[in-house]
Amino acid sequence: MLKERTLVITPDVLDSMITDYHWMVNAIKEMRAEMVIGAKTAQYGIEATLPKATGGVGDPIMQEAIRRSKNIKRIAEYEKKLLEVQMLIERVTGDREVQVLNWMLDGKSQRWIGQHMALSATSIKRIKDNIVKQMIA
Repeated sequence: MLKERTLVITPDVLDSMITDYHWMVNAIKEMRAEMVIGAKTAQYGIEATLPKATGGVGDPIMQEAIRRSKNIKRIAEYEKKLLEVQMLIERVTGDREVQVLNWMLDGKSQRWIGQHMALSATSIKRIKDNIVKQMIA
């Protein structure tokens, strides 16, 4: 029986999870949309008698199924990270911190956030560091 990996949340890992949150949500949505696999078609006639490639799976449908099964594992990993961030959101206090975090989770850049809050990039970085500290504590 395989033991499920647990996430070790360090400030750097959490920072990365916050930064990557938006694209992981989009990736999950796209990968789930691709999950439908078409039915395998039987080969008839001369194709059925031809030799098959050696050293690998010659069936393109099977190759596609294998590729998509790897996506299922990737989706589960992304979902685990998203849920971890979502559980830690409640720890963030302060109007500025909450607003910066929400915009970051929506995929806004620190430069964009700084411009819309009339703050410097350094101030946004400091707020983000404070958010990570609050979420880790």
